[in-house]
Amino acid sequence: MLTPADLIWPLFLVDSQTARSPVAWMPGVDRLNIDEAVRQTEAAARLGVPAIAPFPYVDRALRDETGSEALNSRNLMCRAVRAIKAAVPEIGILLDVALDPYNADGHDGLVRDGVILNDETLVALERMALVQAE
Repeated sequence: MLTPADLIWPLFLVDSQTARSPVAWMPGVDRLNIDEAVRQTEAAARLGVPAIAPFPYVDRALRDETGSEALNSRNLMCRAVRAIKAAVPEIGILLDVALDPYNADGHDGLVRDGVILNDETLVALERMALVQAE
């Protein structure tokens, strides 16, 4: 039998003063600001959901060809995780170590002249994981 303890609650984040912003291509799904993400995490914990999985929407102005915003310890994801853990320390948080939200071309890896730079991508992902772990 499936119970809340078997679930992971996805949260779609946005850096905004507005609590909720609809995701046009996912009817009924909203992006949440950090305060609302904390409230939703509290609700998940009350229901017995053991973990959340946040996914950030990164402003296009912060995206570049190296995904450098992923390495910013004050980025949306890092600020949200700190706020959520402060409010709901017992909740598990599953983080996606991927560059697509931060990369100007939306690719998971670093690309130069149409070529995926595997080794450079691995270094960037390692640094991103360390920033998230902090």
